[in-house]
Amino acid sequence: MARVAGVDLPKNKRLDIALRYIYGIGPVFSDAIIKELNLDPAKRVKDLTEGEVNQINNLITKEYKVEGDLRREIQANIKRLIDIGSYRGMRHKRNLPVRGQRSKTNARTRRGKRKTVGAGAGKAAQAKGAKK
Repeated sequence: MARVAGVDLPKNKRLDIALRYIYGIGPVFSDAIIKELNLDPAKRVKDLTEGEVNQINNLITKEYKVEGDLRREIQANIKRLIDIGSYRGMRHKRNLPVRGQRSKTNARTRRGKRKTVGAGAGKAAQAKGAKK
């Protein structure tokens, strides 16, 4: 199994698709890496030689920020925004959408499960009052 940048690439995938399993490498970077090393994008990962895997690994470590380094940089950027008290930082801190999306309705992915306010307590109070 080919291990690149600390990630095991899936054996049966094409090279151009398999490289995308590395955090920080998408379609554009994947194609650029393959083009720079003159590799066949249709070649399967299991068919790569040890030399080709080493070439890919060396290029990625030299040219690109991936995996742990990239995650740390992103977290540091978010922490900086929070520390300086910017609007974006406050949105991160409150776990709300950061990029101007509507949040009165929707935004459930970011805000979590809907919490109903007041409806449950009203029915309980009415039932208690009816028994008297």
